[in-house]
Amino acid sequence: MELILKQDVENLGFKDDVVTVKNGYGRNYLIPQGHAILATSSAKKVLAETLKQRAYKEAKLIKEATKIAEKIKELDIKISAKAGTGDKLFGSVNNINLADAISKSGIEIDKKFIKVVGGSVKRLGKYNASVRLHREVFADINFEVIPEKIK
Repeated sequence: MELILKQDVENLGFKDDVVTVKNGYGRNYLIPQGHAILATSSAKKVLAETLKQRAYKEAKLIKEATKIAEKIKELDIKISAKAGTGDKLFGSVNNINLADAISKSGIEIDKKFIKVVGGSVKRLGKYNASVRLHREVFADINFEVIPEKIK
C-alpha cells in the first residue's frame, strides 16, 4: 500500500514522503491516526506542487538548522545527577535531561529529536548524543554527567 506521510513517523519516513507499507499497518494505524493518506494520483500531484513551492523555504530552514547545529556543538554541557558509591547514578540521565540542559543555554530543542547514544545514562562520565534539527541536519554533541553537589 502506497501512502503519503502527513507527519514524521519514527523508523518509516518524514513528512511528505511517499512510502510503501503493509496494508494492515496503513489501514489500521497510519491512516486512522492521521499520520498518512492514500497516495492516489491526485494526491501525488498535489504533493508535487507543494514540494515545488516548499523548496525555497526548505533551503532557508536547512541554513538556520546548520547555524543552530554549530551553536550546539560549541556548548559545554554538564548535567548534575545524584550519584551513589563509585560512579553509579540514582536513576538515569536521558534525552529529557539533555533537552533541559540545552534549553538553559537559550536553544530550545524538542526532547523527541534527541537520541542519547546507548539509551539512558546510568554512570558518571562523558557521553555522546545525536540531535536531529532537520531531516538533513544532525548535530553530534558531547555532554558530561557530574555528581550533584551536596549542600
